[in-house]
Amino acid sequence: MTVYTLNLRVFWPLVTCLLVGLLFLHQTLRRGQDPGCPDRALGILSLLKFAMAFTLCYVFIWYCSSSQGRGRRGRVESTEAAPPRTGPSRKELLEDYYERQVRLSPHMLGHSKAHVAQLVSELVRAGRAEIPPESTLAFRGDFVQIGSGYEEHKVSRPDCFDILVPLRLPRGLKLEPRSCPGREGGPPLCSLETPKKTDWLRRHRAFAEAFLSQEEGGDVYRLCPAPVLRWFYPTVQRCLSAVRYPFEQRCSLGLSLSEDRVLLRLTPRSDFVCCHISMGVRLIPALPLGEGAFLVAAAPRGVQQEALWTVYFPRQEQRLLAWLKGRVPASSCHLKCLQILKAVCDLSGQALDGQGAAQWRAVLSSYALKTAWLRLLFSTPSEAWEERHLLERMEELLRSLRDSLQRRHLGHLFLGGDVGLLPESLTLPKPFKDTTSSNLLAGFDPAALDLVSARLAYSWTHLHRLIRLGRPQRDSGGRGLRCKHLEAK
Repeated sequence: MTVYTLNLRVFWPLVTCLLVGLLFLHQTLRRGQDPGCPDRALGILSLLKFAMAFTLCYVFIWYCSSSQGRGRRGRVESTEAAPPRTGPSRKELLEDYYERQVRLSPHMLGHSKAHVAQLVSELVRAGRAEIPPESTLAFRGDFVQIGSGYEEHKVSRPDCFDILVPLRLPRGLKLEPRSCPGREGGPPLCSLETPKKTDWLRRHRAFAEAFLSQEEGGDVYRLCPAPVLRWFYPTVQRCLSAVRYPFEQRCSLGLSLSEDRVLLRLTPRSDFVCCHISMGVRLIPALPLGEGAFLVAAAPRGVQQEALWTVYFPRQEQRLLAWLKGRVPASSCHLKCLQILKAVCDLSGQALDGQGAAQWRAVLSSYALKTAWLRLLFSTPSEAWEERHLLERMEELLRSLRDSLQRRHLGHLFLGGDVGLLPESLTLPKPFKDTTSSNLLAGFDPAALDLVSARLAYSWTHLHRLIRLGRPQRDSGGRGLRCKHLEAK
């Protein structure tokens, strides 16, 4: 857009000439109205007066305009001489971004978790079997809360929760867990096997045909995740129908099947669901291994893994986080660092296309980021995590994450092969105590890991611009709405 400025050296002389011309016109009209012959001496005298007035006005206006120009030039020179104003420091930017967009309201989180727990507890209770079934699966009757929403590092909104739903095997069926090293040292996998020739399988051939598979020439049956999920989804539908009515007055409920997860959606009808937040609950069928470990369906990466499961250690992770909470200072910034890292990764992934965004999320998964963060916590003195060291710890966390990407290796927290890294109080199930080390980055294309590392460095260097361009709406998701339950207190 072109900006025009006023040239005072041309403007004021034009105004003066216009005024003098109006005076001459006025004098001429006045003389034309007077009777008799005009006096030439008086006309010449009036002309001289007008000329002197014109000269004085012009000199006065020229002096004023020139003094204003000198003042303006002086101000411009002083402005140019002054040091340029700098924007907020990176630490101030991180603090402001955390308070505005990352930090989660404890009230909103607690209210949402309570509503999810109430609904899921009723749902699994409806599907619980008092005694183990004879020839099918059943709910155990409890659930396990996992993920960032229950580990105090959830980002922005409490809109998604992960729930493990433990299952009961048929009465008399014994499945032996067998650790299977991941492809190229990847995430830990496990199979549940039973001998092919058993009396139980002879008596329950329908279950064996529906849920078990065998390799060519093998002498064992393996429990497959796919038929378990096909059984799980309609079972959850029936249980939800049984408990739907009391909750339908508060929110509408929907159920969908997405890959290896059953997604339960809650859309609020009233303010019971805090601040009108729509939530999604991922219900994950899990088989207990003992000592707080569970097996869930393994997510294949382009390779058919029909009868393999991946192991979760939710109880061990919760104990580890509780142990770390007592180890770090009261004013620690360790949770804030992880939350900011996850938020920056989410912002940076928004600019990618479909395939690039999927690859970005797969490499920088929430569990991978948490693993890198925990490894840095164990290798750093607790005093270094005080609030005043926020920027230093963020830079160190990003540097260690990029080093892992460039080395193509990020060891599993419990199965990473690091002797003495974890406290001795944490115990693992027997099949995984002496297993081989597991690399969370195995199976990814090295070129993709290099691109993720480079983009991570670019995002941190241009953090100001990334936050400014990718900042979501401040009042979205109920941030600007008041909760009636909070006001009642």
